[in-house]
Amino acid sequence: MDKNTVIGFILMGAILFGFTFYQKKQYDKQAAAQAFKDSVALADMPLDTSSIAEYRADVQVDAAVSGETPSIYKDSLLDRAHLLDESFVKMENEELELVLTTRGGQPHSAKMKNFFNHDSTALYLFRPGTADFSVKLYTSEYVNTSDFVFELASATDREVVMRLPFSGGGYLERKYTLDSLTCMVRSELSFVGMGSLIPRNVSMIDLDYKVTVPRMEKGYKNESQYSKVDYYFDGEKKPGEIGRSRSGSKRIDSKLNWFAFQQQFFSTIIRAEQQFDSGELDVVCCPENDTDRNLMVCSAGMRQELPKANPDNMSLSYEMYFGPNHYQTLKAYGQNYERIIPLGGSLVGWITKFIIIPFFNWLHRYFANFGIIILLMTIAIKIVVLPFTYKSYASSSKMQALKPLMEKINEKYPKQEDAMKKQQATMELYKRAGVSPMGGCLPTLLTFPILWAMFRFFPASIELRQQPFLWAHDLSTYDAIVDFGFRIPLLGDHLSLFALLMAFTMWIYSKMTMSGQAANDPSAASMKFMSVWMMPIMMFFICNSLSAALSYYYLLSQLISMLEIWIIRKSIDQNAILERVKASEGKPLPKSKWQQRLEEAQRMQEQQLRQQRKNQGGRR
Repeated sequence: MDKNTVIGFILMGAILFGFTFYQKKQYDKQAAAQAFKDSVALADMPLDTSSIAEYRADVQVDAAVSGETPSIYKDSLLDRAHLLDESFVKMENEELELVLTTRGGQPHSAKMKNFFNHDSTALYLFRPGTADFSVKLYTSEYVNTSDFVFELASATDREVVMRLPFSGGGYLERKYTLDSLTCMVRSELSFVGMGSLIPRNVSMIDLDYKVTVPRMEKGYKNESQYSKVDYYFDGEKKPGEIGRSRSGSKRIDSKLNWFAFQQQFFSTIIRAEQQFDSGELDVVCCPENDTDRNLMVCSAGMRQELPKANPDNMSLSYEMYFGPNHYQTLKAYGQNYERIIPLGGSLVGWITKFIIIPFFNWLHRYFANFGIIILLMTIAIKIVVLPFTYKSYASSSKMQALKPLMEKINEKYPKQEDAMKKQQATMELYKRAGVSPMGGCLPTLLTFPILWAMFRFFPASIELRQQPFLWAHDLSTYDAIVDFGFRIPLLGDHLSLFALLMAFTMWIYSKMTMSGQAANDPSAASMKFMSVWMMPIMMFFICNSLSAALSYYYLLSQLISMLEIWIIRKSIDQNAILERVKASEGKPLPKSKWQQRLEEAQRMQEQQLRQQRKNQGGRR
């Protein structure tokens, strides 16, 4: 073999080696790229755990047949943790008793210590075993923390640390810290020494929260109407919501600050300090006759990015609030939690937050009885709007004095085609008497936002919950004096005394205010029927199942209004009004500034038209 042949073989071998090495590098790059694509696809799709469960069930069956210990997981420590028995540890302060389970290292039950259900039983935000706060991730295999029993690393009344170890040396840690005086729990999820266990192309974890919310109040309709799932984006004015007696779901495709499973007076709120990246929220409402007395089943499937700056020490922090929907308490956290409380829109909400609630709290400093507080609030509101209501009631009293003259006008113009003449005669009569027919509209418009603010405030005010007054045992719900034992359409299964008294006083109040209308005026008769009969009946059906405090407030408001009307009517001399009308007969009526400006504008317009015609005639 000559020299050239040897060199040729060496070159061929080098080329072959180089080609093989190059091909292997290319294959590794393609495999890594494909693995990354598969990971992204996996992150964008919900994990199908049914095949995993079937596989593990098959393994257990095979192991049971062979008499061997089942080996379900690749990781021996996970396999061991899967078979351990769970234990429980309690965290508590003066407000909250939170029981944690080592199965998944998660909350097991949450009980309020200073509140009770309407039947005096213990109040649970979620009962033992009816909640799931699990973490789902992929290491060398699919891991759902709810399938494993964590090791209890440390436990006190205020702080609990639980860990799930892996064979590779790392562990997953769940730490809970309860505030000493509030219902806030700080939670930290840490991945310690797991940089080599979690593949680099896995960047997301899934967090599942599912809570079965039990019924806590007497009235199902009212409680379900004010119960919902809330979700809040950074910078938004108010949270979005689903629920309110209707099942529903909502897909979240952007970063989310927090969400809340909200009952009428209590909530479970979860906030991610690093924000959730996406997720899906769901609520299923339970029927009123649910055998377990459950209100709704709320779930949130959240996805969150892992902080990969230090793969061996990754950590995610959360706030978990288990407590009452008390406005000042929620606002103190500075995360806009208080916005879950339904206080009305922009104007009404402003009145509620900055006038009604501060005044309510100020009165509560001096008075313990909430029935007295509502009475004082009603009187104060009536005093504030008195300058406007006086004008309205005075106008109503003057129109009552004109009733005989109004009936003469109706007799003079009985036909439908004379409606315009009758209207003109009526307006002339009002002007001669100095009465404004629109005098009662402005006070109504001004007081309506206050009435609506009270309508939103009372059913959502936890301060009124289980507070008795007179025959009502709980001002936050209806005061049933009769329970029928069966449901009547629109009315319900009970009769509320405050709602009945409110409707009766509304009927009397409407008769007083409509007494000045002419008897033979068809339009006035129709309005009178609506005001005197239909409105009281409608309000009774609406308020029969609502807060007793709301019906009580409307009752007081109308009683005070009736007293104001009586006093104002006594102060107005109706004979003087009739004398004024008689003295002005045959005299030209004074024109208002608005009429003078209107006539001046009409004269100017007519002059411009005449000038235009003159100019056009000159050009011809």
